[in-house]
Parts: sequence; C-alpha cells; structure tokens
Amino acid sequence: MKTEDILEALKTGFQGLSLGEVGRRLEEYGPNELKEKKKRTTLMMFLDQFKDFMIIVLIVAAVVSGVIGEVSDTIAIVVIIVLNAVIGFVQEYRAEKAMAALKKMAAPTAVVIRNGKPSNIPASDLVPGDIVLLEAGRVIPADMRLVEAAQLKVEEAALTGESIPVEKHTKVMHERDLPLGDRKNSAYNGTFVTYGRGKGIVVATGMDTELGKIATMLQEEEEVKTPLQKRLASFGQRLAIAILAICAIVFGIGVFRGEPPLLMLLTAISLAVAAIPEALPAVVTISLAFGARKLVRQNALIRKLPAVETLGSVTYICSDKTGTLTMNKMTVEEFYVDGRLIKVKEPAFSKILQVETGTPAHTFMAAMAISNDAYMGDDGSVIGDPTEVALYKAAVDNGLDKRSLEKDFPRVAEIPFDSDRKCMTTFHRWPEADGNFISITKGAIEVLTERSHGILTSDGVKPLDMDELLRLNDRMAADGLRVLCISMKRWENMPLDMSPENVEIGLTVLGLVGIIDPPREEAKEAIAICKSAGIKPVMITGDHPITARAIARRLGLIEDTSKEVMTGRELEKLPLEEFEEGVEHISVYARVSPEQKLKIVKALQDKGQFVAMTGDGVNDAPALKRADIGIAMGITGTDVSKEVSHMILLDDNFATIIRAVKEGRRIFDNIRKFIKYTMTSNFGEILTIFLAPFFGLPIPLLPIHILWINLVTDGLPGLALAAEPEERGIMKRPPRHPRESLFAHGLGTHILWVGLLMGGVSIFTQAWSINTANAHWQTMVFTVLALSQMGNVLAIRNDEESLFKSGLLSNKPLLGAVLLTFALQMTTIYVPSLQPIFKTKPLTLSELIFTLAMSSIVFIAIEIEKLFRRRL
Repeated sequence: MKTEDILEALKTGFQGLSLGEVGRRLEEYGPNELKEKKKRTTLMMFLDQFKDFMIIVLIVAAVVSGVIGEVSDTIAIVVIIVLNAVIGFVQEYRAEKAMAALKKMAAPTAVVIRNGKPSNIPASDLVPGDIVLLEAGRVIPADMRLVEAAQLKVEEAALTGESIPVEKHTKVMHERDLPLGDRKNSAYNGTFVTYGRGKGIVVATGMDTELGKIATMLQEEEEVKTPLQKRLASFGQRLAIAILAICAIVFGIGVFRGEPPLLMLLTAISLAVAAIPEALPAVVTISLAFGARKLVRQNALIRKLPAVETLGSVTYICSDKTGTLTMNKMTVEEFYVDGRLIKVKEPAFSKILQVETGTPAHTFMAAMAISNDAYMGDDGSVIGDPTEVALYKAAVDNGLDKRSLEKDFPRVAEIPFDSDRKCMTTFHRWPEADGNFISITKGAIEVLTERSHGILTSDGVKPLDMDELLRLNDRMAADGLRVLCISMKRWENMPLDMSPENVEIGLTVLGLVGIIDPPREEAKEAIAICKSAGIKPVMITGDHPITARAIARRLGLIEDTSKEVMTGRELEKLPLEEFEEGVEHISVYARVSPEQKLKIVKALQDKGQFVAMTGDGVNDAPALKRADIGIAMGITGTDVSKEVSHMILLDDNFATIIRAVKEGRRIFDNIRKFIKYTMTSNFGEILTIFLAPFFGLPIPLLPIHILWINLVTDGLPGLALAAEPEERGIMKRPPRHPRESLFAHGLGTHILWVGLLMGGVSIFTQAWSINTANAHWQTMVFTVLALSQMGNVLAIRNDEESLFKSGLLSNKPLLGAVLLTFALQMTTIYVPSLQPIFKTKPLTLSELIFTLAMSSIVFIAIEIEKLFRRRL
C-alpha cells in the first residue's frame, strides 16, 4: 500500500494520534504485550510426573511390598519414584520460562509522535496508527510500515535467521506473499536498529505482530513424546498384564496341588514384585544423566534428559546454515586482479602480493583497506559490518594495515552505501597519484561495470571487457561467493558537486573480491558420518538459493546436478499433502519463514521420520519445540530458542550433534541391555517357580529368596550396565525406527530362550539334589539362580563380541558389582546369623563346585550363540 493509503486506513496522520483516540484504541486492541495462556501450578506440574503407567505400576508394587512386610523394597521403590518425579519436574519448570524469555525481547519503551509532539512512552501503550521514531540502538517496539528511512539498517536475525543487517526503504513493494526477510519497507517487533534512523506507522501490536504469531505457535505446539517414553509406557502396560496373569496361575496351581494358600499368596505376590523391573526407571535416569554429563564435556548441554536417548533415533537433522554448518564469519576467498583469478589459499596469491608498491595488486589491496568502515577494537578484535570486516582482515593478512595507510591517505569525504545505487564511495588524499585526491568506489559488479571505462593491469589501464567480468561474476556467484567490485578515480581537486551521478562515473576497475561464510571443515566430515549412520542431513537457511546450493555442494549435502533445493516461496504454494509426498527428497531449503520451518518438521514427522532441528532465533522456537529433538545454539542463540530446546550446542557446531547422536545410541543400547538382562533374569525366576510343580517338585524358592535375588541382581549389576562403552560400528548402522519395539532385533527371543535355560538349569539342580537325597537343595537352587544372572549380565555386555575380547576391565563398575553380588550371596549361605533369615544351609565344597558349574551354563550358552552370530 502507498503511505497515504495506510494513513487513511488506520485513520492517522504524521502529527500522530490524539490522547483520546489512543485510549479508545487501547480498549479495542489491548496493550502491546505478548499474552500467555493459563499456566499449570507448580504443584500440578509435580503431580503430573506420577501419571506415567510404569510409575503407577511401581507405586502398586511399593504398596504390595509394604503390606507383605518388605519395607526395604518399599523404601527403594519410593526413592526411585520421587527421584524421577523431581527430575521430570525440574525439566518442565525450566521449559515454562520460554514465554518469559520471549516477552523480554519486546522493547520496554518507544518514542512516538502524539498530538504533533514526540514523547517517550512504555512500548505496551502503543496502538495501531501510532507514528514511531526509530534510531540506531533501539529495539523496534511493534510491527510497522516505514514512511521514512535514512540509511536505516535493521538486525532481523532473531526473526528471519539472516545474520547481516537489512537495509530498509519506504518504497511500495508490489509483489505479494514476500518472505519476511524480503519485506524491506517494514520493520518488526523484537528486531533492532543497527544503523541510521527512520519513522514508521504501527500496523500491528501484541499477539498480532510477527513475534506474537510465534508466541501463539509456541503455546499451541505440543511437545512430542520421546521414543523411549513411548516404548517404556507400552512395555509397562504389557508387563503388568503378563505378570498379573502368571502370578494368578502360579497361585492357582500351588493351591490346587495342596500347598498352603498363605504361602502361595506370598509367593505369588513376591514373584509379582520381583518380576517388575523397579530399577528400570533408575537405570534409565542414571544412563541419561551420565550421558548428559559426558556430552557437556563435548559441548552439548542437555536440557531435557530423555533427549539424550532420543538422539539415537534421529533419522533427519535439519540444521541452520549460518554458524552451524558454516563459520559464521564472512571471509575473502577469491580475488580477480591484474587479469588473474586467484584463490586466497593458493601459494600464488601470496606471491603476487609480495611485489613492490605500485603494482595493481598492491593498489587493489590498499583501496580495499582504506575504503572500509571496520576498525580494530581495544581487545584486538575487528569491529564492523561482516563484509567490511572480511575485507579489513584480508588486507591485514597480506601486510596492508588500514591504520598505517590512513596516516598517508586520510579519508576526506564519503558517499555512504545506498541500496538503490548498490555501492559506496570514499575520497582520500593520494599524494603519489597523478592528482591530489582519489575516490574509491566499491559495490555490485553489474553497477560498477556500467560506470567504468577501464581496468588496471601491470601494463597500465586497459579497456574494460564487460562481458568477461560479468562471466567471472557468474562463475564466482555460482560458488556461493558474494562478489564486490572495487574501482577508483583520480581527482586533481575535490569535486564541488558531490552527487553520486557526478562522482561515480568514468571509473577504473581495480579488481573483484569474492566473500563467503565458509563451511566448517568438521561439518563436512560430520555430514559424511551422518550419511553412513543412515541419517539424512537437511540445510535450512534464510540465504539466497544460489548461496545455499553452493554451500550444500561443498559440504557434500547434495550433488552438483542435484535438484534437491526448495525455496520458501515454492514451499508456500504447496499444500501440506503434496509437500509430504516429496519432503524426503529435499536436502536444502532457502528463504524460509518460521511457519515453514514448522511445516517441514511436521511433514517429516507425518512420514514417520524422527527429526532433530537446530535453530538460534525466536523464529525457530515453534519448530524447536515441535521437533523430536530441538537443538539451540549456545553462542548465537536467543533465550527463547534455548528455553524451548532439548539440547544446546555450546560451540554452535554441527559436528557436536553427531557426537551427541553417537552417545544417544550408546545409551539406548545400554538401556536395552538392562531390559534384556533384567527381563531374562525375571523370566528365569518365574519359570523356576511356575514349572517346578509340573515336574512334581515342591516350590523351589521362598518369598525371601525371590526378593533377595531381585534386590542384589537387579540393583548394582543392572545400574553398572549404564557405564558400558559403545560397541564397534555404532555409527555405521541405520537409526532405530521410532516405532520399533523394545524387543526388536531378537531381544524378545533372547529373553525367552535364556529365561527357559535359566529356569531349566535351576529345576535340574533342584531335581538332581532331591533325587540324591541332598538336604541343601533349596540353598543350591537359590544360589544357582542368583549366580546364573551374574553370568548372564557378563555375557550380554556386547551383542556380538565375546567377553574375552571386550575385556573384563572395560567396564570396571560392572565387574565390581558382579564380585560384590557374589560375595553377598556367599554371606547368605556361610554367615551363621543370616542363615535363619534366608532359610539357607552352608554348602559343602563339592556342592558349591556343582552349583558354580551349573551357574556358568547360561554364560557359556550365550557366548556360543554370539560365536555363531559372528560366523553367519
């Protein structure tokens, strides 16, 4: 719309609104604030932690343990439940801070014109139609259409992801549905002015602003449950049903055979308590906590513990380009000077700059250094616009320091950069030149070639071959470089007419410079690892599609001929269903909006993919929250993005994500190993008691035996599995399918056959002892069952490698736990004061040897199974 049309539509004028009208509009539109939905109370947040099905099962188990007199079991289970609730509560409480961080971004005050006079007011009092004055350093307090812009530049990175400040203007933009980053005649709430001044008409306040739309999305977007949470909930439900059924059968058969009903009731209840892996939540929590602690040392801060394991399921990593895949540091990469195109890293480049003063290369470099607004700070860092900083550093690196040159060639005048002209000019004293002054103009090549007549070479100024220069420009731009042309003109005296039309003509081209935010070296390697691990990396950027494609090619994301690039505008036109059909074939997105990032995440999730999304701006927050793993940037990230994320990259480096994925896979492997171990052991216990009556044998174990085995074997050895190092080739296998069962890849079969073997060995021990008139048969069965589980835990440490290759000392906590459990079991047999409690008898040497031999059968069988697996 034209300015006058906007003024008319909003019933305002350049004199601003009257105070009466402001009051009426505040009533109509409400204050210029972000609204929060009703919060859960702290108590409700804490109580919600007890809704998980597995936790409910454990609460029932704790009550049952207390009823039958096993107070120690009750205390242990209650401690585990409370610990898990506290950890979950802390995570959620921190996530609730996201809206508060978003609110902080809003400007606290604004300068408005009301009744024809400027006044400083709280930003919350702004209404549509207000006229706001803008200047460098101020946060923009609402969404506005600009009506005045004097060299106005606005930093919009938090909303658009574009790291370079955007130059604004007041012209009408006729194109519809422009991405946020291309709306050059508007300014948005929460962004800030870096340069110049301006004036705008407020067109949207509060939740109607672009920042408000993000806040709405953030409140509406539900977090997705992690695969581990889904798997454990499903596992807990099935387990509870199975345990209740088995215990009912055990009780019924025992009573039917004439066993005392009270004994059978206590046995069934003890079996139920033993069969529930109450250490599972503790093992999960400890595994995740250890993993989180390890990842902090590798520059990944985990905000939500389940995220550690979730990383192992990731099938897609959608990453920002700037700072994550690239260095976030504009760097000069190529020069065209004196007829040669030279890459900075080539040895030939430094040679041409080592020639004496007066050569084209030296003149070009000197011009690049002095026609530059970047400067060296007190701490040695270079401060200024990213492009200017890159030129400054390139000159310094090649022996031309701006500070020294300015003493000989001081700047005397300038014509600032203008987006219409696409160039800037500075004037300097130049005593060595033919005239007393020189003007240096730098800007877009297509503009400067039109205004130049020649090009400087070693043989003097030659006629300009415009087509050749434009071909060079196209070649450099295709490599993702931002190309600047640097030209000069000599003056005997300073021109009286300092207009660009008079000054920026008849120029001599000195050369071209190609600048890029280069890819991180480690990111290229990390992307290769990603692909070998079956994870598809996707790049999402606010940059131009040509730049995005070039960087993606360098990183190995796409091939040279690939068509896997989509722009935000193309994405906007596609319905979600149509987009979902092709979403898995797209590797690069350019010029995308916040809503589109969310659309990408949802489309991938609808296709059954498991998505990690990186982001640093406010615009990324809804997508970060929706993603299965939201990853915020620790250095460049806004508070909002950090608060909603699951993980924060302390070094903003893509390679850190891959290290985190590796750790996530190790942790899930170890949780599966614990489930394999504990469920096999519990199944062995159930079968021992369940099958004995079918062979005409008495109930082999007393309730105290079952609860003791449960206490010593599920506890420390199970927890020690959390310290198991990763298996070889962990990053050369595809990710687990998000819907994959905990019992996939033969885990269920393993539990069945090893549980059967464990139960069979125990029953054989019982039958043999009774048939040989051994009075210690119950102690022997008790010991065989306890120690068989130690053999089981040692054998399952690695799915394929033998324990003898992995080494006993590669997991010292587990070795210590096994030795301690063995010692504790021996005390129940040989310490006289414990014998009446555990109803045990001391075994003779021959009985002990037989018991140890029977206990080792499970270990030997699993090692043989792994041998066959390695050979297949």
